[in-house]
Amino acid sequence: MAAPDGRSAARERGRAPDVIGVVVLSACAVWSLISAAGREARPEGVLLAVFAIAAGYACGRICGTLLPVATASAAALAALGLAIASRQGMPGATAGTATQPGHTGAAAALLVLSAGAACCAASAARPLPLRLALRLLALAVACTALALGSVAGFAAALGVLLCSLAAVRMRRPALGLAGLALATALVVTASWGVAEDALPEGLTASLEGQLTHNRVALWQDALALAEDDPLRGAGPGRFGELSATAQQSLGSDGKPHSATLQQAAEQGVVGVALLGAAFGWLLYGLGRSPRSSPVVLSAGAALTALAVLASVGNALSFTPVTAGAGLLAGLATARAAGEGSMGLRAHAPRHTDADEGAAADSRMV
Repeated sequence: MAAPDGRSAARERGRAPDVIGVVVLSACAVWSLISAAGREARPEGVLLAVFAIAAGYACGRICGTLLPVATASAAALAALGLAIASRQGMPGATAGTATQPGHTGAAAALLVLSAGAACCAASAARPLPLRLALRLLALAVACTALALGSVAGFAAALGVLLCSLAAVRMRRPALGLAGLALATALVVTASWGVAEDALPEGLTASLEGQLTHNRVALWQDALALAEDDPLRGAGPGRFGELSATAQQSLGSDGKPHSATLQQAAEQGVVGVALLGAAFGWLLYGLGRSPRSSPVVLSAGAALTALAVLASVGNALSFTPVTAGAGLLAGLATARAAGEGSMGLRAHAPRHTDADEGAAADSRMV
């Protein structure tokens, strides 16, 4: 009777990431309403992003259970098509501006998600020709980023592909996921250091040259707003009307082009903590995933690259990007046929032949 109890306990532990996800996403939605209360704020964008992540995650879990390779391949091609089409406009873009700012960052984010989905499909596929074709698709995605003029997208997509190839030799993804989390934390810390002018002068000048003076000025405005109301922030969607730099910038979309600094300015320290909790939940879910290590680390690398882009850009302001991130996380945490039982045994305690014999004897009695 011990073996069935172990499997039941493994199932219970497997529900923890889902419960945590519901709590974190619900808290993000509720806090956006709290921070908007009594102000002319617009929490609709945050609520839409939360809904997009939840819907994408649920869809990924369902489709990843039924057709993991086909769904991931289709997601890779769809994200690639959206990235190419983003030059003419993307669903979820800010309306009412003469130009369409942020689309370069959105295209880079979609290309990263496309490369991640292709690598997940390649890691889960069994036939060697199909795996090679999907790896070539990921490489083609990186080359597409270079053709579109996105050096950051090229580097990020290529990094996802290299991480996926390296993950083939890793049996336990926990160490790799910890390294990805550390890399994200370093990038976020560096962006805040640039905004506060707390880094060494030479490093700050070098980074500012890459980021442009306008973006650094937007970050500094975001920090100033966060200091005015560190708990609740200025309210969702209010950065554009309160930032002098955003008002003076031609074709500004009213965003500071940094997810963490936007949360700090508009929703205070609680908003920043919830954003970090959402990313931590995704990595935790991947760490508890029943899928193989290459699938888990491929998705983790893509989500980390997306987090890095969002830390220095405007990627999360686009609904296809947030929905795609949720979809990729759902695909990489679904109990796919043929892999669910392996993942279940990985979490359950091991049983010896003697234990199985004793269980069989007890059932006979």
